[in-house]
Amino acid sequence: MAFKCLKLFLLLLASVAPRVILSHDHHIQFPEHLQGCRKGDNVEGIQNVKMHLQRYGYMRKDNNNTVNKESTNAFDEALESAIKKYQKNFNLNLSGALDRETLDLMSRPRCGVPDIVASSNNETMMWNSSHYAFFPGNLKWPNTKYHLTYTFINNYPSNYVAAVARALATWAGASQFTFAEAFEGETADIKISFERGNHGDGNPFDGRGGVLAHAFAPSDGRLHLDADESWTEGVVFNEFDVETVALHELGHILGLGHSKIEAAIMWPFLDPGATKGLNADDIDGIHALYA
Repeated sequence: MAFKCLKLFLLLLASVAPRVILSHDHHIQFPEHLQGCRKGDNVEGIQNVKMHLQRYGYMRKDNNNTVNKESTNAFDEALESAIKKYQKNFNLNLSGALDRETLDLMSRPRCGVPDIVASSNNETMMWNSSHYAFFPGNLKWPNTKYHLTYTFINNYPSNYVAAVARALATWAGASQFTFAEAFEGETADIKISFERGNHGDGNPFDGRGGVLAHAFAPSDGRLHLDADESWTEGVVFNEFDVETVALHELGHILGLGHSKIEAAIMWPFLDPGATKGLNADDIDGIHALYA
């Protein structure tokens, strides 16, 4: 009964929290001339679509981890299949073509964690009858490790410490986890920082627009925000809310993958000038993982 009351309170809180999209003036990765491209076409810029779909798990890489240079701009059957998988995942029209709706979604700012994660034994991050997802192997913190410490590193700006603390408190209120800032000299479980470009984790940031942040599955603990983005607290025109992005990335830290529900905090996209809270899908996901 107590959990049901807590869940209802969190959902009511999320429903009144502002989620206002004030601007769509974000980085457009794919030029207008790609709209309408379909299987059989060979158009400059298709290679960027392939690389995008590879990055987020919809398309396999070749042995060189790149798109085959002889067919970079060929819209082939493999690309059509990957686009249909992407469209199905996000409830778009299954055209298999680069229609306006698909290109618009692919151009929105988002989390850098893949939607489909392949592991060494070919497991992938999959969704069940609900819309939340877990990492391959259901990676999670051990049941002896529900109290996690965190720290801010690499000259993390002090004016955004409170935003992350609020995000941690939100997850604490919806799960069995508790969080405390690590003492000086203590090795923290969660390490939070702003990073720029190639910052040594194999997942370079792309500058303003595109990828906002990324984090790693348990029990890695790294959470990185792209320092080149325009950050803020709350709803500010054309800027990204640190608390909302941290709330999403902390979901990955705890073991959640990306949700198919747009209202969920674990939906991978966020427009500037928007805030979000936890959704029932997020809460159900964290409880299912740690049941």
